Amino acid sequence: MNGAESLVRTLVGGGVNVCFSNPGTSEMHFVAALDRVDGMRCVLALFEGVATGAADGYARMAEKPAATLLHLGPGLANGLANLHNASKASTPVVNIVGDHATYHRAYNSPLTSDIETAARPFSGWVKTSPTAQTVAADGAAAIAAAMTPPGQVATLILPGDTAWDEGSGPAPVPPAPERARVAEDAVRDSARALRSGEPAVLLLTGPALREKGLELAGRIAAKTGARILAQTFNRRMERGAGRVSIERIPYPVDQALKVLEGVKHIVLAGSRIPVAFFAYPDKPSLLAPKDTQFTTLAKEDEDIVHALEWLADELGAAKQPLEPSKYDPSKLATGRIEAATLAQSLGALIPENAIVVDEGVSTGRGFFPSTRHAHPHTWLQNMGGSIGIGMPLAVGAAVACPDRPVLNLEADGSAMYTIQSLWTQARENLNVTTVIFNNRSYAILRHELTNVGAQNVGRKALDMLDLSRPDLDFVALARGMGVPGERVDSMDDFNKAVARGLSHPGPYLVEAMLV
Repeated sequence: MNGAESLVRTLVGGGVNVCFSNPGTSEMHFVAALDRVDGMRCVLALFEGVATGAADGYARMAEKPAATLLHLGPGLANGLANLHNASKASTPVVNIVGDHATYHRAYNSPLTSDIETAARPFSGWVKTSPTAQTVAADGAAAIAAAMTPPGQVATLILPGDTAWDEGSGPAPVPPAPERARVAEDAVRDSARALRSGEPAVLLLTGPALREKGLELAGRIAAKTGARILAQTFNRRMERGAGRVSIERIPYPVDQALKVLEGVKHIVLAGSRIPVAFFAYPDKPSLLAPKDTQFTTLAKEDEDIVHALEWLADELGAAKQPLEPSKYDPSKLATGRIEAATLAQSLGALIPENAIVVDEGVSTGRGFFPSTRHAHPHTWLQNMGGSIGIGMPLAVGAAVACPDRPVLNLEADGSAMYTIQSLWTQARENLNVTTVIFNNRSYAILRHELTNVGAQNVGRKALDMLDLSRPDLDFVALARGMGVPGERVDSMDDFNKAVARGLSHPGPYLVEAMLV
């Protein structure tokens, strides 16, 4: 058994059963090993950013890591944007990167690069396997590292000779550490802040946004009068009928400042102090009032749900009555396709138990309120800000949950970063309905041009934000990659097209033309 097969058997034995790959010459022994070992599903991506983004989406829904397989430093570089997003989301990923054979690196052949240095800013754990005899143990360590709370990218670099030389056989995977329990003082200090009688916010993210965490937070809010909010961007959130409804801190600075105006206490449940996404002239970086007192109930890597249980007991809120959202969707909108009408219809169209992948960017900012009374569903977001995650995230979510419909809400500019995802969706026959909001521009950047105070903007600058000349035809692009679709320019047609896509077995694309 060579090193590559030893590694693959270690991955399968450690519960890593899916590999999103874009391999090259140095990874061919790993590819051959995948063929020999049962229990590993191999999903080919035509761009490395699709593979890394899909691994993120898979892990968010499967709650265990997938593997990636990338080709040397340039292949890693192509996948780094979505590894950045996975890192910011604390998503467990076992990122395997091939390299030249150890004896070949000294000759500085064209693809030679410093892979460890490239990987380190986007990985919580990095190692180059030195020999075929150690590669299985290194793979086991990578799985354990990826699963260390709150989750991280673990990059294992695999030189060619460590794959083809004789290996050790599979290695046992050590158990991942449990989330640490919070200290009693953290619970008491949080209870004191929420009992103060002053305006307070319980700010949630991570596991706190799953059903149990939301229920506990809702009881605490009902008991204390505090507001519950989520971070602006979150890895995974359970929403819709039967769940406690929660709003997020808005992305625009002025709106966020208004939401947090007058707040005296913010209790952090896995979340961070709210800050603006970018710096803007004459606007603050910190979004809470200057006199706000922050209390940490639980850090990101701690047992946030247990901390909320403890806090609820401390406050006498464990049996406080709740009013979760009821199924009461808005009526299907008619007329022109605009952000408001899209939001209205989506509230009625989201199917039961759907996974909604949100990279709607500027068009999608107003979707949340209209979907709170939809069927119960899961909402996934981009936490790292590097665009091009939506379509790969949908791929990974669909692989992880083949029995659940996936609805990908996608901006036109973002879609072009990882449009190859459609080919993978067609090849794997994934249950993904992609809705492209086509406004023929980087609309968010038009807003940002104003927000940063850029003056005397002319045609050259505006052309950098325009996606016309030629106009993109997403239906043609989809069909070229094996995905059926249709273009719509009214809400009546939009409603029918999305319903058709959600009932279609396999992938489907709807291109919504915004005015």
